Amino acid sequence: MTAHDALDVVNRFGDALNAKDIDAVMALMTDDCLFENTSPFPDGEVFRGQDAVRAFWTELAKTPGMHFETEEAIVAGDRVTTRWRYSWTNPDGTEGHVRGTDLFKISDGKVAEKLSYVKG
Repeated sequence: MTAHDALDVVNRFGDALNAKDIDAVMALMTDDCLFENTSPFPDGEVFRGQDAVRAFWTELAKTPGMHFETEEAIVAGDRVTTRWRYSWTNPDGTEGHVRGTDLFKISDGKVAEKLSYVKG
């Protein structure tokens, strides 16, 4: 796998998540995928396998105005590190956001691990 291939997987993953296309998101994740989110602070929660990770993304996709913007990506072999901004719409119509990083591990053209960290 080239650095370009690894970055392409991560970009397609982000596009699918922003489109709230959970089937496409999960098609880009391995069967034994691992996702660590950022809440509750400070250690986050761990989700393993297609069913658990799908349930998390399905709930996240219900967030009004949900959108991830990649600000920077660094590729090293099968690893991709992204710096991002996650925004959403609050009940009063204002925008909220956090910034953070993701550490991805790509295996056989799919996301095997996504470890998320936020500033704060």
